[in-house]
Amino acid sequence: MIFLKSPEEIEKMSKAGRIVAEVLDAIKGIIQAGITTKEVENFAEERVIALGGKSAFKGYKGYPASICTSINEQVVHGIPSSYKLKDGDIISIDLGVYYAGFYGDGAVTIPVGKLDDQTANLLRVTEESLYLGIENAIVGNRVSDISYPIQKHVEKNGFSVVRSFVGHGIGRELHEEPQVPNYGTPGNGPRLREGMTLAIEPMVNAGAFEVKVLEDGWTAITSDGKRSAHFEHTVLITLDKPRILTKYK
Repeated sequence: MIFLKSPEEIEKMSKAGRIVAEVLDAIKGIIQAGITTKEVENFAEERVIALGGKSAFKGYKGYPASICTSINEQVVHGIPSSYKLKDGDIISIDLGVYYAGFYGDGAVTIPVGKLDDQTANLLRVTEESLYLGIENAIVGNRVSDISYPIQKHVEKNGFSVVRSFVGHGIGRELHEEPQVPNYGTPGNGPRLREGMTLAIEPMVNAGAFEVKVLEDGWTAITSDGKRSAHFEHTVLITLDKPRILTKYK
């Protein structure tokens, strides 16, 4: 079942989204060579609590941390650890926030120091694909009208879209219907209606689209060891244009 949100519910989701945006923006300011991913998690958790929210991820299906920190070839669900970031790394931060009964979800991939040209291009194309998908999140379109431009832009630039993980509805639950793939042909899936809220999140690999999950049961990495990027926004479907609830600077 797809839930349409009332104005009161949207206001609560907007607050959750603003917390996500503020914390992701603050994290960008502390990412540098030498910091551990556990230190990044501690910083994020403190900021979420200070802003009146609660981690959406910690304890979710047994996940052990408040954020996901996925480095280089890690696609999603990387667990914070004692790993120290190095110049040339990339780190994807995925953050979910619970506030007043509702969820917000966002992700950003952040460079550590100077990147090689291919990695810098991977980040640029992935973020561009997110906004191309969002542009098509309008009343009357179908879910795959979001998916198609994401895949088209990614593949035009020589990269690949992950199939094993997709975007999703979001609201009173972290994951709701419908699923929002980042690939597919236009004109398929549920019709988009005013009041729908979606987490749109392309995950893009520099090489092949296949992934595998490590023995920790969470961390997904690219099958060929090449790098991966991840960007995500929580988006509200309105009668006008899509409204991004997790917009960061």
